[in-house]
Amino acid sequence: MTDDISLDGRTLVGVANDEGGEVGAETVFHFEQNGQRIYANYSGGSVVDGHLVGTFDGEQWDIRYVQINTANETATGHSIGDVELLDDGRIRVEDE
Repeated sequence: MTDDISLDGRTLVGVANDEGGEVGAETVFHFEQNGQRIYANYSGGSVVDGHLVGTFDGEQWDIRYVQINTANETATGHSIGDVELLDDGRIRVEDE
């Protein structure tokens, strides 16, 4: 476990998404972490309201999310991603 990566209190911004995905550069995530459990609320761009919950072992997360978009359509999903602490202190997540 990499002890120096914590998502608690972090704000992350979407950079890229799969084709047809709704998360983008305008989507802002606000994280909380309690041990290996992570939680986030997010919105921006076409996402009006989103929530995620999952686990994080210091290197990889495993999350479930639910969101509603500007057309009042709901979406849910699952994501596994590698989490990296960059030299400048920012965090990068590469979803599988």
